[in-house]
Amino acid sequence: MIIGIPKEIKDNEYRIAVTPGGVEALVQAGHSVYVQSKAGEGSGFTDQEYAKSGAKIAKTASDTWSPAEMIMKVKEPQEDEFEYMREGLLLFTYLHLAAEEHLTKEMLKRKVSGVAYETVELENRSLPLLTPMSEVAGRMSIQVAAYYLEKMNGGRGKLLGGVPGVRPADVLILGGGIVGFNAAQMALGMGAHVTIIEKNPNVLRYLDHVLHGNLTTLASNPRNIAESVNVADVVIGAVLIHGARAPHLVTLDMIKKMKPDSIVIDVAIDQGGCIETSRPTTHSDPVYLMEGVIHYMVTNMPGAVPRTSTYALSNATLPYALALGNLGLEDAVQEDPALARGVNTYQGKLTYPAVADAFGMKSTPLEELLP
Repeated sequence: MIIGIPKEIKDNEYRIAVTPGGVEALVQAGHSVYVQSKAGEGSGFTDQEYAKSGAKIAKTASDTWSPAEMIMKVKEPQEDEFEYMREGLLLFTYLHLAAEEHLTKEMLKRKVSGVAYETVELENRSLPLLTPMSEVAGRMSIQVAAYYLEKMNGGRGKLLGGVPGVRPADVLILGGGIVGFNAAQMALGMGAHVTIIEKNPNVLRYLDHVLHGNLTTLASNPRNIAESVNVADVVIGAVLIHGARAPHLVTLDMIKKMKPDSIVIDVAIDQGGCIETSRPTTHSDPVYLMEGVIHYMVTNMPGAVPRTSTYALSNATLPYALALGNLGLEDAVQEDPALARGVNTYQGKLTYPAVADAFGMKSTPLEELLP
């Protein structure tokens, strides 16, 4: 198979889909790999490293997309990349289509088959290709919170962990999944008081058992959320419904009652956000003030630490990329149910129900479309 790896063009996105070591594995498996020139620079990888691994270095985006049978990316195609999408192309990347109606319709119109990293799902409901970036984003959210709590950065002037005799910051985390767990680990390690709100009582028991420090766990209901938001210095939105648009758990009214210069960080913004006042931001313009509260809503948080993120992502995606390359999409998804669950579009048809529900569209089960 011919595999193309273009340079990411989303604002301040420095990751690349595959490391030089990953390219070497693909080439050794018999595939041709085109890497766009300078695509790896942001992650610290040179064209020479990719060439040494067996890649063909393509000068432009067009030179990368045009010959490819499968495109591997990190972020969803941007509008400037739509022209490269064509019938028969396989796209393997983060798609987040439930929050991207325009992209969804373009992929259907152009009959692109899309396998979304974030919806590849194992039998135990874990998401192996979303997990590494969720770990990064969860940990980053606390670094970001600590930064914006500082007075010169617009915050309340509080040290996240306080000092002896002085109360630490109150960090509220909505959701006890991968993002929430990693955010809690970091915040507790820095000495903050952490409250986790989660709807699954078994998850709450697990978190209470494995996390140590100044921790409160609460069952998810509107009253617990409202009361916790009211006293929080930092709110981390870490809610995930697989492949679907995130529900608004924090309302505008709750935001209005927060302390001035508090911070909300919506890690669920890729899926539409779980805070009513959320709207997407970029690394070059990451925050806005609404109702006196600092909003950080960057849609590609892990892009700020691309060296770590690229290695973590490539480690997870490479086995699936090899399966797609070696077998082709149809045989690969029939052999691996987890990969089949990752298919969001197939040859002009929408195959993921949660995306269809988000836009009032029709979905067709993948098994009905496969030859």
